[in-house]
Amino acid sequence: MLDWDDYHVDEKTPSRPPVQENPSQVAAAETAASNANPAEQARRDTPAVAESTPVYDTVIEGDTSATKMSAGFISDAKTPESVSTDASDAEPNQTGNHSDQVNAALKQLDAAEGIAELEGASTRVRVDDKAMINCRADLNQLVPFKYDWAWQKYLDGCANHWMPQEINMTADIALWKSADGLSEDERLIIQRNLGFFATADSLVANNLVLSIYRHITNPECRQYLLRQAFEEAIHTHAYQYCIESLSMDEGAIFNMYHEVPSVARKAAWGLKYTQTLSDPNFQTGTQETDQQLLRNLIAFYCCLEGIFFYCGFTQILSMGRRNKMTGTSEQFQYILRDESMHLNFGIDVINQIKLENPHLWTDAFKEEATLMILEATQLETEYARDTMPRGVLGMNAAMMEEYLQFIANRRLVQLGLEEEFPGAQNPFPWMSEMMDLRKEKNFFETRVIEYQTGGALSWD
Repeated sequence: MLDWDDYHVDEKTPSRPPVQENPSQVAAAETAASNANPAEQARRDTPAVAESTPVYDTVIEGDTSATKMSAGFISDAKTPESVSTDASDAEPNQTGNHSDQVNAALKQLDAAEGIAELEGASTRVRVDDKAMINCRADLNQLVPFKYDWAWQKYLDGCANHWMPQEINMTADIALWKSADGLSEDERLIIQRNLGFFATADSLVANNLVLSIYRHITNPECRQYLLRQAFEEAIHTHAYQYCIESLSMDEGAIFNMYHEVPSVARKAAWGLKYTQTLSDPNFQTGTQETDQQLLRNLIAFYCCLEGIFFYCGFTQILSMGRRNKMTGTSEQFQYILRDESMHLNFGIDVINQIKLENPHLWTDAFKEEATLMILEATQLETEYARDTMPRGVLGMNAAMMEEYLQFIANRRLVQLGLEEEFPGAQNPFPWMSEMMDLRKEKNFFETRVIEYQTGGALSWD
């Protein structure tokens, strides 16, 4: 191993081949080199090697030793007399003297730069120092926890880990290829939902990593956001796995959010709330920018994951109940479990921001949040009508509309707002058996056993 401070050449070290010179000149040069540096004399005494061998040349500049490797050719070695002893005359790019380059760079380091980033990070973090947004405490110190619920959600997410390949798609493939296995309406539901979800979870993931993560200033919440981003990637993988297994037209499916109006409108609605936050120059800290962050959280957690996903989930799970597309249905069951945890985490974050920053939750902003929920409900109702032009799977568009109103009421109440659809009921009682909308983080506990150990479901 080469030592930068005490370089020497042993018998295995390659050196440059001898050069034909005047004997008297060679002797004089060797004498001068030996007197200047014993290591140089040792290098000259080393046997010559072929020109194709990499060469290490020792360059002496003052008291600093550096080694330069010339791969595949012999570079002209500098004699001690030809090397400047003045460090200011050195040319690092030509000599390869990394030490000088490092020293020069460190001399130019301005300690004043980054002070704003380091402010508040030099002391131990106390619980009271932490806040959901606009916090100056050190984000690299995970503990002590202020929001135990966030850390618990992270642990729950890790315990619920699964992968799409664990689920057997053989029966789905056979049914999809069968000429009379599914009706045209059932095929439309499969295609539309895979088309929407294949890109919807990518939109959510992009919003997490490009927008939300850098504005949430609490480390335990950030820990869960990282877990959620990974789960969104798993979900996108699951949809791709279903599409590939069923030999669908991948281009047509993945481009539905461009080409199918009912899908495109939902995607466009969500994207308009992430454009501002994804701007690298956007910063929270004022009432206007903090409210912009709240809009984003409501749009993606309460509306996109909390409303836009529910028509499709209900349709696919209904198909699974009829013993059709059971592999795809099982994938959606695992995804719905994850999404329910995402939804509850997002609502907790929103309510915590409201609690810590009550000036943001004005009457005007409450009205705006209510309208966002209602807009999302209307868009999902349009999607239900598009995917179910006729009654199918024991449901129809009118029943789905009431179901979405029931869910919208839940979202409004969870945000501390008034219900907009008095008396709306859940028209699908079998869905209540699979998930309790009033306790969404636990809705699957009595249904899936060994969820965290593999892809096989064990039913009570």
